[in-house]
Amino acid sequence: MTREKEIYKVTLVGSLGNLLLLVFKFVAGVVGHSSAMIADAVHSLSDFVTDVVVLAFVRVSAKPQDASHDYGHGKFETIASFLIGLALVAVAIGIIVAGSLKLSAWLSGEALDVPGVLALWAALLSIVVKELLYRYTARRGKALESQVMIANAWHHRSDALSSVAATIGIGGAILLGERWAVLDPMASIVVGAMLVKVAWDLLKTNIDELTEGSLPAETEEEILQLIAATPGVEQPHNLRTRRIGNHYAIEVHVCMDGALPLREAHDKATMIEKGIKNRFGQQTHVTIHMEPQ
Repeated sequence: MTREKEIYKVTLVGSLGNLLLLVFKFVAGVVGHSSAMIADAVHSLSDFVTDVVVLAFVRVSAKPQDASHDYGHGKFETIASFLIGLALVAVAIGIIVAGSLKLSAWLSGEALDVPGVLALWAALLSIVVKELLYRYTARRGKALESQVMIANAWHHRSDALSSVAATIGIGGAILLGERWAVLDPMASIVVGAMLVKVAWDLLKTNIDELTEGSLPAETEEEILQLIAATPGVEQPHNLRTRRIGNHYAIEVHVCMDGALPLREAHDKATMIEKGIKNRFGQQTHVTIHMEPQ
């Protein structure tokens, strides 16, 4: 199965789970008179929308290079991941605002509604399903080196965390009585703050890529060591690296014996290129500038 098809398969599994959950949560929220569950359903709706974004952008990012995109279309996957991060920020802020308004109303003496048991079961089911989707999507995203899948996995995790808050609020109100209904908005504010941190980490990674950030220092050191191990090649320097979606672009200067025939120098450069591609993938863009020693 190709990388694109694998991403599609994983995303479709997640989107189906999100669709079923959001319908069940809306029904449970309305029937169970739970505003927390209705808010949780909106969160699942945002997950479903991001699944659609992933499906739309991954098809574009998988296109090969053409006359207008010499380095391929990998950055479209980065844009999709960035949009998911923004959606996560919006959801987190919405959770914090909604929780703050409920807390303010409670402090003003307003009684909060006690939800029904159906809403509690919906929250518990959501925790289990969304955590399983997170683990599945994150594992496949790491295996495929897909930032957009990893971002989408964290969106699943964020929904699971919001369901934890809903479970605490709903369960507390049911078990302890109406005066403990305030647990719902308090927990949602805490979870919202956690989601802001997760969203920032995702956005930072994508901003670095979109602004041509270099690869991690340990990766660059590995590249230099790989080049230096090539016979007849010395002093690799002026290394420049960046990500293009799930691929790397690497530029480097190397020194060789100035008396080498052009063909032999070219063969050594090809050897370096093959070594880098064998390590980091055949889609890696490698540019080698040869200098006489």
